Amino acid sequence: MAELSAATKVRKNRSSSRQRSPRDHSENVDSILNAAKRLFLADGYDAVNLDRIAQASGVSRQTLYNRFGSKEALFRAMVERHWSIFDNQELFLHSSPTAPKDPAEILRRFANTMIRFLAEREQIAFTRLVIAEGRHLPWIAEEFYRLGKEPILDAFCSCLERLTAEKLLDCPHPEIASRQFLGLIQEFIVWPYVMAIGSAAKKIPSNKLVVEEAIKMFLIRYGVPSSSKRKNG
Repeated sequence: MAELSAATKVRKNRSSSRQRSPRDHSENVDSILNAAKRLFLADGYDAVNLDRIAQASGVSRQTLYNRFGSKEALFRAMVERHWSIFDNQELFLHSSPTAPKDPAEILRRFANTMIRFLAEREQIAFTRLVIAEGRHLPWIAEEFYRLGKEPILDAFCSCLERLTAEKLLDCPHPEIASRQFLGLIQEFIVWPYVMAIGSAAKKIPSNKLVVEEAIKMFLIRYGVPSSSKRKNG
């Protein structure tokens, strides 16, 4: 009788598992990735294991293993989710009716997304983690770039190529220009805080001023005079 009762419980558990909604699964994954991120940022990669992540996220170690397979795979999933704020197609595609057509507005939207990314995703702490761990675990730095900055730069480069083809910019080397614009922004909003320069950070201009000046500088080099735009239009 006891065995029958145990078998019944197993069937019920399996049925309950099958009935879980996609939302439950998504919330479970979010809980795991949030917990993993907190632990990795606080203690570094080597000091965190699946047991700690399971305990912090309120799931079993077996659940973690079933979902991700390893700590390395979980870390990669966390990095991918970290960069997910950048919807590159939405950010740089200007063929939709609601997308901006003006190069200055496209640059402004990109820069403001970067600023929002810093505020919402703990990018400063994450960058420090990658720098520290990348010395003895090079794959961490490689994945951080491959899953995040590389596709962003590729999408931005394609956007500059398209704007040049449409005679809205004159950008002969978009692979250089894309990094130039990113550098104009990051020099003020990222690296001073990664380097923890302390009170000197108070001298940094406002984000709005940094963005507007970067746009002006970029368009001085790559912009097309209004008269040329009218002729081509």
